[in-house]
Amino acid sequence: MKITIIGASSGVDLLAVQQALAKGHHVTTLSRTMGALPDDPRLTKVTGSATSAADIGRVLPGAEAVLITVGTNKKNESPLFSDTARALLEATATAPLTAPVLVLTGFGAGSSAAYLGWFMRLVIRLFLQPEYHNKTRLEEMLAHSSLRWEIVRPGRLTNGPPTGTYRVLPRLEHGMQVSKIARADVADFLLRQAEHPTFLQQYPALTN
Repeated sequence: MKITIIGASSGVDLLAVQQALAKGHHVTTLSRTMGALPDDPRLTKVTGSATSAADIGRVLPGAEAVLITVGTNKKNESPLFSDTARALLEATATAPLTAPVLVLTGFGAGSSAAYLGWFMRLVIRLFLQPEYHNKTRLEEMLAHSSLRWEIVRPGRLTNGPPTGTYRVLPRLEHGMQVSKIARADVADFLLRQAEHPTFLQQYPALTN
């Protein structure tokens, strides 16, 4: 199938590219940098910004699934996530998109914030609050759109090979435990949902 991945230069996004190619999919990426991406005849690399509607519009035609996996190492108040949502909605306003859109945020965004354990609640409050506020804004914007969205909220991301034993929690419940999960497992889940979306208009959480 044809998969578009917006944000594909490192972390979950790069792993999703690698795993998608290994599965035989055709992948189009949108990223500012290309250095880490492999050379593959089934990979189309497009240089551009996830916050540009024009750039996003270049990589949507023909897509059978779209993965939004943008992220930042800067712990600041950059509105990257909401700007990406805004660009996506602008790009699809004139060219409607029927493919499922799988969006990576994090457990602690939106309504899931009330279900955080005390440790992650403290970490987000002290170090990641602007980022998670902006992730919440992204979720709100997509939830009110006509897109076929799925918002994926993993726990704390770690490095390492895929385990295949991660858990998918489709509902928020008191006492739920969402801890760490390997980036490779998150990429695996995103690709499985790209192939067979089963949580459209839902917010599945991921944990080991």
